[in-house]
Amino acid sequence: MEYRKLGNTGLDVSRFCLGCMSFGVAERWVHPWVLNEENSRPIIKKALELGINFFDTANVYSDGTSEEIVGRALKDYANRDEIVLATKVHFRMHEGPNGAGLSRKAIMSEIDKSLKRLGTDYVDLYQIHRWDYGTPIEETMEALHDVVKAGKARYIGASAMYAWQFLKALHVAEKNGWTRFVSMQNHLNLIYREEEREMLPLCKEEKIGVIPYSPLASGRLTRDWSETTHRSETDQVQKSKYDATADADRLIVERVAAIAEKRGVPRIHIALAWLLQKEPVTAPIIGATKLSHLEDAVGALSVKLTSDEIASLEEPYVPHPVVGAV
Repeated sequence: MEYRKLGNTGLDVSRFCLGCMSFGVAERWVHPWVLNEENSRPIIKKALELGINFFDTANVYSDGTSEEIVGRALKDYANRDEIVLATKVHFRMHEGPNGAGLSRKAIMSEIDKSLKRLGTDYVDLYQIHRWDYGTPIEETMEALHDVVKAGKARYIGASAMYAWQFLKALHVAEKNGWTRFVSMQNHLNLIYREEEREMLPLCKEEKIGVIPYSPLASGRLTRDWSETTHRSETDQVQKSKYDATADADRLIVERVAAIAEKRGVPRIHIALAWLLQKEPVTAPIIGATKLSHLEDAVGALSVKLTSDEIASLEEPYVPHPVVGAV
């Protein structure tokens, strides 16, 4: 495993982060393919054995049960001081006018609930899951600053927003002497590259760590175009993200397959190698429902694409509608 600093911090994170949306109680989530605790624990344990020290979840994943499963597994398998544990806040967690969002009330309530579910006194990275159009960013940033000063989070990060919003948040924090975002968890892969227009240059300029989600486009970059899986057939979220541009994306998927065949490696190596070489990406967030998913992903660290290969993969791309930030 390789490690890098997360943005402009001294925090060392593995080059891959294990995304924990795959773990939880399926009946309490929109995805029927999530793994229960018994089937989740071997994957978390395997990630640790492979050198992954970075784990990302969210309060909303399976209605909090992802946090519970991850917390118990890490307590049993890992040294807390060596783990970088991240969670997120924003989406609705209970009925009522204050059951979601990034108000001071919501943040102060949800951080305590997340810590209880995770079984820890602090998280290493506390992230806003989306932009809250109903709360002044000044209120959100001050509340996050207070969470850090209370020792409940070591760093703060953001996810999936427009570049102007992220810059505004950074400015507000700097102006008031509050804790600054150190990371951006955004949507980025070979068939969705809209973040290259503004967000990635902004993050590079501001020394922000980039931890992209959906690096394999929900598996579309790793299999034949006609092949389906239980997730691809039932995951309405990924259908909403990618179905509209499927015809344009097919050529890119085919080029991934051709380069992988020529090199004699799995397609996942090519898709992830492209992302690992994209500045300023720190650690792609990989989801895994099988042990082989982890082993295959880590193998991508040994693949370095040539400039001609990168050009071949990027050439067919056409502009896509923005998804994730809205």
